[in-house]
Amino acid sequence: MQHFNSTTPATPIDISQWPRHLLSQDEGGEQAHPEQARERNSHLKIGIVKATFNASVTNALKNACIDELLKSGVQAQNIVLVEVPGALEIPLALQALAQIEDPEPFHALIALGCIIRGETYHFELVANESGKGVSQIGLDFHVPIANAILTVENEAQALARQHIKGQEAAAVALQMVGVLETWA
Repeated sequence: MQHFNSTTPATPIDISQWPRHLLSQDEGGEQAHPEQARERNSHLKIGIVKATFNASVTNALKNACIDELLKSGVQAQNIVLVEVPGALEIPLALQALAQIEDPEPFHALIALGCIIRGETYHFELVANESGKGVSQIGLDFHVPIANAILTVENEAQALARQHIKGQEAAAVALQMVGVLETWA
């Protein structure tokens, strides 16, 4: 029996005979047509919870996220923004949004925050507890949550990630809506 480890070379697998539904998009599998995705997204209700601590970073995250949602077809009136003081408060606000069902529930939620390491254990506490809380809300309420709470060593790392992570949060939320529509 051969065990895989980092020194064992990977043997290429021939996927040329596989049906398309077994291939990932990057392997040539089926993709949603952009116009169909935009049409679906135009009906989605998305909630964003943004921490105001480290505001210059979290505002950039928010701007990139909303811009990506709008480009993807989500209507501005279907995006709700809630601001909370810091990352530890994000899960409670997400929970409040996840409980809303009237006139309709949120299709996905997005968590935006920035935790920069300091000289104390506080960084680990905030990073671990906020991440755990965000994940738990998604599981408890069966709603996709894109977690874009940056956990970085310094401000330079935060600035380098703020735009792309905001965009990625929007993309993850929309992709997970599609996953749950298909499989839930």
